[in-house]
Amino acid sequence: MTASAVRARGQGKPEGSPAPPAGDPVRPLMVTGAIAAAAATACGLAVVIVLALAGWIAAPHAGVGLPSVLRTGTLLWLVGQHVGFNLRGTGPIGMLPLGLVLLPGALLWRAGRWVVRAGSVGRLRHVGTAALALAVPYSLITAVLAFASRSAHISASVPEAVVCGLLMGLVAGGLGAARALAPWSRLIELVPDRPRSVVTAVTAMVGVLAAAGALLAGTALALHLHEAASLQGSLGAGWIGTVLLVLLQVGYVPNAVIWAVSFTLGPGFAVGVGTIVAPTGASLGPLPAFPLLAALPPGVHPTIPAWLGPAVLALPYVAGGVGGWLLIRTAPTLSIEAAPLWGMASGALAGALLGVVAAFSGGPLGSGRLSAVGPSGWQVAAVGGLELGIGAAVTAGVVNFFALRRARPAGPPPPRSRIAGTRQTGQEPGNGHTIYVNPWAGDEASGPPSGAGPASLP
Repeated sequence: MTASAVRARGQGKPEGSPAPPAGDPVRPLMVTGAIAAAAATACGLAVVIVLALAGWIAAPHAGVGLPSVLRTGTLLWLVGQHVGFNLRGTGPIGMLPLGLVLLPGALLWRAGRWVVRAGSVGRLRHVGTAALALAVPYSLITAVLAFASRSAHISASVPEAVVCGLLMGLVAGGLGAARALAPWSRLIELVPDRPRSVVTAVTAMVGVLAAAGALLAGTALALHLHEAASLQGSLGAGWIGTVLLVLLQVGYVPNAVIWAVSFTLGPGFAVGVGTIVAPTGASLGPLPAFPLLAALPPGVHPTIPAWLGPAVLALPYVAGGVGGWLLIRTAPTLSIEAAPLWGMASGALAGALLGVVAAFSGGPLGSGRLSAVGPSGWQVAAVGGLELGIGAAVTAGVVNFFALRRARPAGPPPPRSRIAGTRQTGQEPGNGHTIYVNPWAGDEASGPPSGAGPASLP
């Protein structure tokens, strides 16, 4: 889909959007965004409050009334926005399950699509305005909920609610709004070749590491499945409580994958102050009674067999190599020196992205020994950017060199008789000069055949 096609398409309604009924007034975009934000919040709150009610019914709740259940459901919804809270007597709680972000993200995606259709947005350049119209009221509603859910025992962070609500509305709502205008394939075609190749390389690097991290985390949990099951049964949560606990652990699966990615990069992660889990070994203290942590036995112990260590540490370079290969396959460069530089830049961007995600995957669990849980964001960004960048730079340089070598014509240049627009008619007798005749001479009005020259391009 070309830019001109998108502009032409922008003259009307987006494809697949119903025409507004005749006579209905067109609402301002901010009003449409506020309605969508309120609907997304209401749907999300309904889901988490039902889960909170199920836990309240299953567990002994002497002295705990329905207002406390509603407040707990609101806090769970805020946790889904990755909004931390402070627990009296314990301290700040910032180690939150990233899997819960999928619920508000999916609702905001649908809300962004609805804003485009209901707000008569028909141009790509207006997608940012539509996302902002959704994100601003959504962040305000999230801040109001954070303030209303406060009690003497627990309080959510209002500034975090504003920032996280705004970011989620812009990202998820903006992606949904853009998708409502055109399919992803057509939107990607509008991106220039070089930025598209960099995005492809970064996505490939992160995807390879995520797949490796999921494999490592799943293998570690499978090897300690008996300990995890025993710990699950010792909690005595009942069948409803067990279901809720399993859902909570599923929410922490993305955190576990990111921790495993940090493990493969080298910095590892911590489960408490002064602890470390890295390819070289682990040093841990007593762990919380959480079944997922059964894969990490406490004390000082090796994490992987000695023969497997080099293979795990080589994974970032393999991921960088895949990204560098796709970087050149998507958009080769004519400069031999530029290809490694673009590879290094792609690796640095991938490392920065992993560092941000790693920072969000951890956080404090109180103000005591567990105040440091998870990987260090800046260490993951620095080490990951270097390792991925080296792998991508070397691979991109080699692949680009061979691509240029294959594209180089072999042998001497073709004779002039093969030049487009001329044909050899013979030699002038006596001096051996070759005579060339313009095949279109005397027919200037008709010009060259269709598609033979620049005049045929639009």
